[in-house]
Amino acid sequence: MPSAPLSPARLERFARHIVLPEVGGAGQVTLASSRVAVIGLGGIGSPALQYLAASGIGRLALVDNDVVDASNLQRQTIFTQRDVGHGKAVSARRWLANFDDALQVDVSDARITPQNAAGLIAGCDLVLDGTDNFATRLAVSDACVTAGVPLLSAAVGRFQGQVAAFAGHLPDEACYRCFVGDAFDAEDCDTCADDGMLGAMAGWAGTFAALQAVKVLLAGTAALGDPGWGKLHILDGLAPGMRTIRIARDPTCRGCGARPGSDDVSSG
Repeated sequence: MPSAPLSPARLERFARHIVLPEVGGAGQVTLASSRVAVIGLGGIGSPALQYLAASGIGRLALVDNDVVDASNLQRQTIFTQRDVGHGKAVSARRWLANFDDALQVDVSDARITPQNAAGLIAGCDLVLDGTDNFATRLAVSDACVTAGVPLLSAAVGRFQGQVAAFAGHLPDEACYRCFVGDAFDAEDCDTCADDGMLGAMAGWAGTFAALQAVKVLLAGTAALGDPGWGKLHILDGLAPGMRTIRIARDPTCRGCGARPGSDDVSSG
């Protein structure tokens, strides 16, 4: 079904996008008809959500079971003092309503598990994961592979960030589990409370993730660029600089290696 044309008000709002040859009117319409799930509304999810909303993505699903704490305000840019003690998902929806009341927004304060992940990402064109533990990230990744939904994974700590797009549902492409393996299914990892984090570093990782998300959504419609499946971008805030490495698909991966139609090999 063809997407509805943009109204005059929306054309004016996104004029700076539309004049870019790499986006254009067709690209903006694609963004308007896209649904993106943002999993985790913290240091990465907050700035990412701001720029996803500003880009004109029409439908957003927000998932976070946490509440706003005063220590979050150092880096989680959609929250203010009035949000402290309130759920992050509901507070994020309030920010979106004030920013652009034309957006369609669904919220969930459920904690993602392997059992409910599929339902929370159902109907999405892309999932952006900014959560802070491996168990959740792996549950989201496995659900994305099963549902055939691309995953944009972003992480940050101290002065370093990581952003990568995964399409483990496609032949020869890696999933997030190919990257980290199975050892991290338990909920144990370092946190920014223990290690610290420069607030602006979270902003860089989050906004870069939003840029990559737009590329993924416009692939095949506009000329913005290759979504870069399996390319891990490592952001160094101290240098500063960025380097990129390629994540190869693991044919023995239990997240994507055994999917229907995969090209598993058992021996040489």
